[in-house]
Amino acid sequence: MFSQLVSRIIILVLGNLYPAYASFKAVKSKNAREYARWMMYWIVFAIFAVLENFTDIFLSWFPFYYELKILFVVWLLLPTFKGSSFIFRQLLHPYLVKNEQEIDQYIE
Repeated sequence: MFSQLVSRIIILVLGNLYPAYASFKAVKSKNAREYARWMMYWIVFAIFAVLENFTDIFLSWFPFYYELKILFVVWLLLPTFKGSSFIFRQLLHPYLVKNEQEIDQYIE
């Protein structure tokens, strides 16, 4: 229970507050590269947040589950690793391009 609470707080701060401020700075500076970086981050983080609800139900018993979630968010964030860019370019972008019309139809 304690690690779940601590994990939730850390992910809220690292996964939401810091990226929100960094996104603000990127928009303010009009730096297209930083803007694209944070857009990719938010797309990947949104998918993570949805999946997290299901994985919490089924995998919370797994040893170090909450610590691994924190490490994953840090990996997404740090420009050294470019985790969000990797996931976006290798997984999400090809999937979204392939299924864009079906997704648009579903949304309409």
